[in-house]
Amino acid sequence: MSEKSQKLIIQFLTKQASFVELEALSIWLENPKNEKEFKSYIKLNYAIDFNMKQFDTARSKKELQEFMSQELRIRPLRKIRKLSKYAALLIIFLGIGYLYQSNYFSTAPEFIIPPDSITLQLENGDIKVIHEDGSSDVQDAQGRVVGAQNGTQLVYSSSHSKEELVFNTLTVPYGKRFELQLSDGTKVYLNSGTSLKYPVKFIDGEMRQVYLEGEAFFDVTTNKKARFVVNATNLNVEVFGTTFNVSAYPEDSSTDVVLVEGSVALYNENKTSKEGVTIVPGTKGSFIKQQNDITTEKVDTKLYTQWMVGGLVFRNSNFEAISKKLERHYNVKIVNSNLELSKEVFNASFKEESIDIILNYFKNSSNLEYEIKENTIYIK
Repeated sequence: MSEKSQKLIIQFLTKQASFVELEALSIWLENPKNEKEFKSYIKLNYAIDFNMKQFDTARSKKELQEFMSQELRIRPLRKIRKLSKYAALLIIFLGIGYLYQSNYFSTAPEFIIPPDSITLQLENGDIKVIHEDGSSDVQDAQGRVVGAQNGTQLVYSSSHSKEELVFNTLTVPYGKRFELQLSDGTKVYLNSGTSLKYPVKFIDGEMRQVYLEGEAFFDVTTNKKARFVVNATNLNVEVFGTTFNVSAYPEDSSTDVVLVEGSVALYNENKTSKEGVTIVPGTKGSFIKQQNDITTEKVDTKLYTQWMVGGLVFRNSNFEAISKKLERHYNVKIVNSNLELSKEVFNASFKEESIDIILNYFKNSSNLEYEIKENTIYIK
């Protein structure tokens, strides 16, 4: 199913579809193959199974007629034929229990968030889906515009005034990346499977603190009066103005900080920056979770920032760790039955190759056997 078709279905189910989009969906559903794909998509992603025996045809037709009556009051007459066609298609194709049982025509719809969506959680708890091919304003609880999204970038304004910290949370699913500019001009590049909580507006003169789960590259705006701290669960990364990469996935054994420019201090939650470890450019600082200790080593920083351009780099990585990165990068699930392979160590670099090319590399280098079924890779 194409991404465009999936988007139409999602907008229909979340009751966000425009009249034009409803018409496009009705035309698409005229193809029996598309009807079958529609049913499979709904069942797979929303755990809704269709049952014609439970469908109340009479009541659904009544609901549809009421819906049509409301629409015809505000739609031009030339739309009547199209609307009737759409209603007929709903009865034929979608009249299988879902519309009536889910109360589709209710004035208080339940919002369904697609699992592969980039989301923005606002200060009041509302969640907004970010469409990568769209643009929109970000508003606070009072309806004031505090930022704007354009494509894969979200930029917050520094012009509005805030007397207290108000946080937004941006979440990027597996298989996607996103860019964020904070109110002080700091740029953050979020990798797949990442969530960042940050203030809508930093308070002048006070510490600038954000909360990271996942991986992100920071280009921090210099402000000697307000230190910048990245809280990565049990590790704090403190800077004044610099560029660095933080990898803090909860399932990984360590939280890694790679410094490109400037200077940063690393310290755990029970210490201060003065008690922490300061690293210089070209250094990777790693907080080993099990040992509650910080180690450092010289590295080639380019190897740790290739993900920003779609690349993947593995250095002395066992296949178990590699599998986790592949799952995030390509939004797939990997089931590995080869226990010996899990501990095998590899060194490899890939640019924007497909998952098939990467799997073939491991197949040729370690006799790996695999099978792909839908979105799952089975390794034997």
